[in-house]
Amino acid sequence: MKLSEIKNILPGLDTVVFQLENGTFVPEHFHVTEVGKITRHFIDCGGTIRNESVVNFQLWDADDYEHRLKPAKLLYIIQLSEDKLGIADTSIEVEYQSETIGKYDLDFDGRHFILKNKQTACLAADACGLHDDQNTQKKACCSSDSGCN
Repeated sequence: MKLSEIKNILPGLDTVVFQLENGTFVPEHFHVTEVGKITRHFIDCGGTIRNESVVNFQLWDADDYEHRLKPAKLLYIIQLSEDKLGIADTSIEVEYQSETIGKYDLDFDGRHFILKNKQTACLAADACGLHDDQNTQKKACCSSDSGCN
C-alpha cells in the first residue's frame, strides 16, 4: 500500500484497526510512535547496487488504555511527516513488536489494515542461476556452487 492510499482510506473510517495476517489483532490501545522515511543503499549478491525508500510506521502496544488513535489523528501525523520530512508517495512498511521487531507490508481488507508478512528473496536470481519457477531452483543463491561471486 502506498501513502496516498492510506490517506484516501482514513477519512472514511471510524476507527483504525491493524490486524496481523494470521488473524491476531494489534491491541486497540496501540500508538503510532513514528512515521518516517527509511532509505536503504545496498549491494545484492550479484553485485548490483540498489536503493530502496519506504514510508515507515512504527506501532507500539502502549499501556495507555484511555486513548485510541483516531483516523483523523493518524492522517494529521502523516501530513505532518510529509511536510516536515519531505516524504513522497512510496510504499508503507510497518514495524510492530512481537517476539522481535517485525517488518510488514500494509494492505486494507475494507475494514482493517492488514500487516502482511514480508519475505526475503534473492534479488540477483539471474546472476545466481535461479529460475522464476521455484520448482526448478536447484541452487541456493550465492551458495559456493551457485555461480555468484
